[in-house]
Formats: sequence, C-alpha cells, structure tokens
Amino acid sequence: MIRVLFVCLGNICRSPLAEAIFNSKVEQAGMKSQFRCDSAGTSDFHIGELPDERTIKCAAKYNLPLNHRGRQVNRTDFRDFEYILAMDDHNLRNLNNLKVRYGFKDKEIHLMRDFDSDTLGLSVPDPYYGGEEGFEEIYQILDKALDGFLAQVKETHHLYA
Repeated sequence: MIRVLFVCLGNICRSPLAEAIFNSKVEQAGMKSQFRCDSAGTSDFHIGELPDERTIKCAAKYNLPLNHRGRQVNRTDFRDFEYILAMDDHNLRNLNNLKVRYGFKDKEIHLMRDFDSDTLGLSVPDPYYGGEEGFEEIYQILDKALDGFLAQVKETHHLYA
C-alpha cells in the first residue's frame, strides 16, 4: 500500500481537494486498493472542521466525494506516509522543520507543483481569501500536477492497473 499525504495550511481548501482528486484518479486507474490518501494542515486553525464550502462546491462540480475533517500534521505522519506533498513553500518549510524536530530528518517532502514540468517550484495558491474562481483555479492546477505525480509513482513502484 502506497500512502500519500497532502498538506496545506488549514486543511480545508487545497489539501482536501488534492486528496479527493487523487483518490478519483487512482480509482479511475483501477488502483484504489494500492493507495491510502489523507490530508492535513500545518496549522491548528481548522481542526475538526469540514472543508471550506467553496471546496465542497468545487468538488461537487467534478463529482469528487469529500469525506474529511480538518486535522493537523503530527509526528506519526512522517512515519506512516511514503509521500508527503506540500502545497506551497511556507508549508514545505514548516514540514521540513517538523521532520527534523520529530526525528525524520531524511524524510523527503515534495512540493505539489514539482510534478508538473511546466510549473516546477511554484506554489498552489491559497484560495481562502478570494472567491469561487480561486477554487476552480486550484482544481485545474492540482488536476494537472496530480497526473504527473501519479505517473511518477506508477513508474517508481512499477504499478499497473
């Protein structure tokens, strides 16, 4: 089982949407049983909350089930997940600091858009303070980056549907 964790700041916008998109992609590829996905935030702002209403609306537009409550990254995440993907540089720095503090200094943390060759090093923008168009934008960004991520994971782990 390949375990993937998507991480943003509050775990109510970008990371739960990434989780839902990726779950859909692995299901469509006939590989649902080979993956376990989750999402979390580096902050404690929204622990226990449902995703943002605009995230829910965006996911519904694409028929993506969202079954998530906000949670904060914890020590066991560094042990339990092979892949940890940060949505932006700020969360990447936070995760890199946490992994050292928790004793996982060699754990590799990835930036989400590094799996899209056209946007290496760029962040997935945080749509929280904007309108619904920002959620559509991050859907498009995540959809493309997750195609690249899934292709790389399939190649790395020699996965075939």
